[in-house]
Amino acid sequence: MKNNTKLQYNGLLKTPYLWLSSAVFGLKQFQFENQQFSLQDSTNFKEIRLGKRVEEFLSFQFKHSNDIDIISENLQIKNEKITIGELDFLLKNKSKHIHLEVVYKFYLYDSNINSNNSLDYWIGPNRKDTLSYKLNKLKEKQLPLLYSNPCKAALENLKIDIGQIEQFVCYKAQLFLPFKNNAVDIEPLNKACINGFYLSYSNIEILKGYQFYIPKKLDWLIIPHNDIAWKPFDEIKIQLSNYINEEYSPMVWLKSPNDKLLKCFITFW
Repeated sequence: MKNNTKLQYNGLLKTPYLWLSSAVFGLKQFQFENQQFSLQDSTNFKEIRLGKRVEEFLSFQFKHSNDIDIISENLQIKNEKITIGELDFLLKNKSKHIHLEVVYKFYLYDSNINSNNSLDYWIGPNRKDTLSYKLNKLKEKQLPLLYSNPCKAALENLKIDIGQIEQFVCYKAQLFLPFKNNAVDIEPLNKACINGFYLSYSNIEILKGYQFYIPKKLDWLIIPHNDIAWKPFDEIKIQLSNYINEEYSPMVWLKSPNDKLLKCFITFW
């Protein structure tokens, strides 16, 4: 795949915010300038973990913004010599100081979960990550870190008045619904985040007429395109079985018989 770093960056910018108000846990979204700047040297982006690559892209975006100055990135907060957490970004947006926590996730809607809270239905592809867990972690651990005594000391070194800092999240996500089940009310989440569907490997014969491509994890950010080597069903089925045997649910790109490009997860569950 050519210029995949640039395609990843473009995919991040085009990914919608998971919600558009502070209706979810009272967490306010920081909506930054969406202009796509030119990546002169894609080798500057070295992080191999998707979450950290997203932070690299946001750092690049902020540095090119006329309204934002970066005060610190990944500021480690230590209690004596033990690191107790970090602040993703401290920014100055015009005259306002901002503590920003960044999240980029992929969630699947599992209708088999029994809960009165609609947010509990969203889980990670491998069932090890949930939206509710992350929201609680932000609310109870990551954002309160700003007001801890060790953090106050770090802010004093930066000559920032903690009383003048507003807290925001940049929470973007791709959402996937069960195969052929689009009648899901995802409120209070943003419907624009729906990016495709998921299907259990046990039902993969349904996709026999499609062509497949398995992107690497960083390329999950990318909008599907044709500049790749598509593989036929019989070949990809064998390759996918290796992931499934390890209880890993990969993302795949699909090319339908009428040449429509789709994203989906093939799950082991």
